[in-house]
Amino acid sequence: MATTAFGDSTVSTSGELPAPGDKAAAFELVGNDFSAVTLPEGKRTVLNIFPSIATGVCSGSVRKFNELAAGLDNTAVICVSNDLPFALDAFCGAEGIANVTTASGFRSSFGDDYGVRMVDGKWAGLLARAVVVVDTDGSVIHAQLSPAIGQEIDYDAAVAALG
Repeated sequence: MATTAFGDSTVSTSGELPAPGDKAAAFELVGNDFSAVTLPEGKRTVLNIFPSIATGVCSGSVRKFNELAAGLDNTAVICVSNDLPFALDAFCGAEGIANVTTASGFRSSFGDDYGVRMVDGKWAGLLARAVVVVDTDGSVIHAQLSPAIGQEIDYDAAVAALG
């Protein structure tokens, strides 16, 4: 288990993030239109993982990656939470989000497979804030669990990992 902070409390996750060099776990998430969202083959992929689109830091991360994604070649950005697809779709429509894919892990094992499901605290069952960058061959090249749920991940380090 890893830990992060939620306010003054320590929160445990269901495991550890995959480490650089590990093979990224396959997944099937639910897209805004309820279609399957999977790890793209032959593309670099940034997994922006967060608790809920309804919070300021989480929605800010989707906006930030939407901006960054416009300049990233051969790279897919998938923003993952356990929010329902309806909420993700409404946010993307209202915000004009078009450069990233939002996807829900609400009926998948993604949170456990990537070690980010919070197992205790007020938000148990939601996903902790993290980023995982996967290379074209499916290997992890960068991973960061935010030290606190309310703290943004290091966007510069995630983009730098893409080379």
